[in-house]
Amino acid sequence: MKNQFSSICISSTSKNKKVALIASQIYEILTNRGCKVFHDSTLESCIGLKSKYRNDDFIIKNSDLIVAIGGDGTILNCSRKYGSRDLPILGINLGKLGFLTDIAPSNITSQLLDVIEGNYNDDNRFFLNTKVNSKKNFLALNEIVIHSGAIAQLIEFDLYVDSVFVYRQKADGLIINTPTGSTAYSLSGGGPIVHPSLDVFTILPMFPQSLSTSSLIVDAKSKITVSLVSKTSKATLSFDSHNSMSVTGNADIEIKRSKAKLNLIHPRGHDFFESCRTKLGWSSNLIEPSD
Repeated sequence: MKNQFSSICISSTSKNKKVALIASQIYEILTNRGCKVFHDSTLESCIGLKSKYRNDDFIIKNSDLIVAIGGDGTILNCSRKYGSRDLPILGINLGKLGFLTDIAPSNITSQLLDVIEGNYNDDNRFFLNTKVNSKKNFLALNEIVIHSGAIAQLIEFDLYVDSVFVYRQKADGLIINTPTGSTAYSLSGGGPIVHPSLDVFTILPMFPQSLSTSSLIVDAKSKITVSLVSKTSKATLSFDSHNSMSVTGNADIEIKRSKAKLNLIHPRGHDFFESCRTKLGWSSNLIEPSD
């Protein structure tokens, strides 16, 4: 059978001691299947890897699959670097609460070979694109967080959806997230879990100075604008909790769905609700129904 993927890059931002061992195992599996295998700069310090280091430009031009070893943090890093450039990503799960990584280390051989031979499910996710005062572009897969940057300090902002005024709010901050991010930071703030197939944003105030403010779910075609009210305002923008920047004064923060899309690769049989049951402990004290 012809390989569906034949030129594969291994990447990881995890500090787990098992990364080098698993990367070596992946190399052996894939090269024995006739694939070209290399790794990026994240694995340069790993001792004993037989795969060769390649720079990002080479990887983007020559890879047809990224295998990310770690948790969701590794997937997020790979998504912005490679996924936004149309490279599909497959996750090997070393984390505990990872919703984006599927393959357990114990199942690497069988499930990896299945994927390579074309037996997998595609899962398309969208990114958020952010501009501040109509300048710069920042990409996030999970969420954009606008916060005061200090404990127990409020910021005041106006919220607009498609240039229509929604409300003025004082709060610790605001989370704007994709369905992918609904099981991340938003979840800890009491936001709804959104199925990844839905084309929506969630807007969630953080500790608002109001008893009547709830999270909003709006169409992902919408343009979200958050305007800081005061000329002396200071706030921090966080992108997937990885990158951040400070903004001051009457800044206008514009958030839209990016044209870039992420193609996550899942082994056959992947089920979002099963992931929720496993990761979030749903029905942990109940017996699952039989077929």
